[in-house]
Amino acid sequence: MSPNAEAEENAILRPRLTHELFGHAEAEQTLLDAYRGGRIPHAWLIGGESGIGKATLAYRMARFVLAYPDPAMPAVQKALSLAVPPDHPVARRIAGQAHSDLLVLRRVINEKTGKLFTVTRVEDVRRSVPFFGSTAGEGGWRVAIVDPLEDLNRAGENALLKVLEEPPPRALLLLVSHAPGRVLPTIRSRCRSLILRPLAAEDVARAATAAMGEGASAEDIRAAATAADGSVGRALMLLEGDALELRQQVTGLLDRLPELDPRALHALGEEIAGTQAETLAAFMDAVNAWLSGLIRSGPPERARLARVADVWANVNRAMREAEAYNLDRKPLVFSVFGQLAEAARA
Repeated sequence: MSPNAEAEENAILRPRLTHELFGHAEAEQTLLDAYRGGRIPHAWLIGGESGIGKATLAYRMARFVLAYPDPAMPAVQKALSLAVPPDHPVARRIAGQAHSDLLVLRRVINEKTGKLFTVTRVEDVRRSVPFFGSTAGEGGWRVAIVDPLEDLNRAGENALLKVLEEPPPRALLLLVSHAPGRVLPTIRSRCRSLILRPLAAEDVARAATAAMGEGASAEDIRAAATAADGSVGRALMLLEGDALELRQQVTGLLDRLPELDPRALHALGEEIAGTQAETLAAFMDAVNAWLSGLIRSGPPERARLARVADVWANVNRAMREAEAYNLDRKPLVFSVFGQLAEAARA
């Protein structure tokens, strides 16, 4: 496995091992109330910006349902949250990716290249059909987590729809989405939406401290939390190497759009030309944060939003391809900023 792929793989797997949830008590209560009431929707679209705890909440819900399969159980009726003790047998099996009633659909490592596939493979998504068609191994629920939905291509979305259209009893699908507004209407209409908001800087700092342990100083964590725009994932990324300084460099160029500075872009291309995962990740994270702000701040015109969404899809696809095929970073920087300049004029 390449170092970049290993870093990205660890980031993807982190929510599976995280038992604390920061700042989303209301969303957690919504899931708990729905389950406790005995009429929980079979599919949830858990949306919000990247890194704010959506996948952590999905795993938290999966552990709770699999640990307490009957909503009428006293443990469910008396529960104040979805917390399951880390030493609970269900929690241990999920941590070890060994629970037969939990299916996680995400990008995996390509054994031929040692890198993550650029999409969640359609053959993996199709596994959900026999998975939900069989009896739960422990007589309870069958739970699937899709993390994130944006990693599915059209064939994968169509395969997922087959399960969403005819869900079997005691099936629960938790679909994580970084851009819920762009989810196919045919998928969105079959789910109950649960939108998570960016976290307060204090919650980001608490979550980053819990994740980092002794790996970062309180001062660095506060700086990263302030710059993270409500995202724990972003704060953790900024605490790696020189990512915080690089983000500040990228943000300075983004603030000047649609004006472009070729010399500064050339220097930025040199900066991220190495193979360290955090440099390219910091670059693209800053770009995505800027695009999110552009969507929120501008007029809600359909044509404008469609143009910005196209830019979002194009630049992220270009980043994935640069990572997967180890392409030169300089052309990537110039291409991305060219498209961003057009989006700024929209």
